[in-house]
Amino acid sequence: MKKFAVIGLGRFGKTLALALSMSGAEVIAIDQNRFEIDNIADQVSHAVRLDSTDEDALTAQNVGKVEVAIVGIGQGSGGFESAVLTVVNLKNMGIKKIYARAENHIAGEVLLKVGATEIIYPEIEVARRLAFKLIAPQIADKLDFAPGFSLARVSAPAEFDGKTLVDLQLRKKYHVNLIAIKRSESNEKDPKPEVINVPRPEDVIYKDDVLMVAGSDEDLAKIPQD
Repeated sequence: MKKFAVIGLGRFGKTLALALSMSGAEVIAIDQNRFEIDNIADQVSHAVRLDSTDEDALTAQNVGKVEVAIVGIGQGSGGFESAVLTVVNLKNMGIKKIYARAENHIAGEVLLKVGATEIIYPEIEVARRLAFKLIAPQIADKLDFAPGFSLARVSAPAEFDGKTLVDLQLRKKYHVNLIAIKRSESNEKDPKPEVINVPRPEDVIYKDDVLMVAGSDEDLAKIPQD
């Protein structure tokens, strides 16, 4: 079982700690706020109220034995200094993977220099995802795998209904690659729900099928919408 420490239980840290715990991981949740600790105590392996800028306090709770630590401390009202000192402590304790939340790229660079191995920019990422959703509402969800390139879940528009991949020419017209098709459960033409992995040229797409497609964000946004 993988062991994680999540330090800072604001909206980001709490959500992350609960998601890790629900996935079966062992989670040490840490915050200075007693209310936040009491609120999560019965949902994670261990929840403790302490000052993460105190290395001895972290050591006493066996934080040095975790495989991954995530510093999600909010950076207003002295929070950034606390985040920096916490990252330094975690590095001194020998933790190999230290993720740190940052509100901007300057803060991220500082956290990297003091020992963070990866920076998370939740506000920036949320803004980017919202912008893409506004531009391309037909994209239900997407996973970034390189800057500007994503794997996306798209609801097939009426324009695609009843057409084969040969008819649609997705790669030629939109410069995207179709990875899989999931039949809509409400599909009356082919009512049996199924997933077509590695679709063939003769496979048919129906309206509201879920399409997994890969391509640049710019090209994905050009897929038709109803």
